[in-house]
Amino acid sequence: MDQSLLVFMTVAETRHFTRAAEALHMTQPAVSQHIQALESNIGTKLLDRSNKHVRLSKAGEIVYKHGKEIEALYTRMQRLVDDLMHNASGMLSIGASYTFGEYVLPHAIAYLQVHYPLIKPTITIGNTKEISSLVAGGQLDIGIVEGELEHGKLYAESLAKDRLYVVTASSHPFAAADDIDAVRLQQETWIVREEGSGTREVTERMFLEQGLSPENRMVFGSTQIIKESVEAGLGISLLSHWAVRKEIALGTVSRLTVGGRPVERDFSLLTGMHQQHTKAAEVFIQILRERKGWPEQA
Repeated sequence: MDQSLLVFMTVAETRHFTRAAEALHMTQPAVSQHIQALESNIGTKLLDRSNKHVRLSKAGEIVYKHGKEIEALYTRMQRLVDDLMHNASGMLSIGASYTFGEYVLPHAIAYLQVHYPLIKPTITIGNTKEISSLVAGGQLDIGIVEGELEHGKLYAESLAKDRLYVVTASSHPFAAADDIDAVRLQQETWIVREEGSGTREVTERMFLEQGLSPENRMVFGSTQIIKESVEAGLGISLLSHWAVRKEIALGTVSRLTVGGRPVERDFSLLTGMHQQHTKAAEVFIQILRERKGWPEQA
């Protein structure tokens, strides 16, 4: 990777020439020379300097964004070359949306570590929109998300089916029922995920299909806090059976179908459209394909 670009990115991230020099084990004048050389090549200023701060100019923001993509490509290239001489090993960056990432992925990672201990996974958890963007930008090798997805830079493969149920506190009047008519859900307080979440998307789809338009809604940013809130009696929600299987077993929440069946969706495996996989990525993708019943098969 170009040294001047690397120096520039370090200055951009530390926002300070001295701290960048320390991080790179260089002198401050050498850092300044690299920045000047890069600005000369680009043809414009990339940094706005003051006595206390260093900030990216508009051109600097563009160079930094693409620099991160170049860095990711360079890292992948290095790993692919290493793979020619070694067994599956090295770093593997995996991203997942909250439901899969918090309740299914840990079992898959545990299986990976037992059978391929030389692979070192790093995990990023975010909503479907966030994970998709990171995979498209080359910052993640693999993504697993829920919900429908259209993205020109991504290849999406259906990985597993998920079933979602209306979930209530065990003390709720609906808790004794196995199934419920949609009309009875209209006046309930619904606890839903934020925009961009796959679970929010499927909840809105269920509302539309059942003719619901609940006025009382609370929006929370994670499945865990929604579960705790449902248990506390704050409202009801639509959640994956994977997310609530322990609470169901303990009897702290109850689950209901609407119209006799759960709501279904796909978990999708995301990779870059033209991305060449490392051996580590190939191994993990194969594990996911072969063991679609996580975590029941774990």
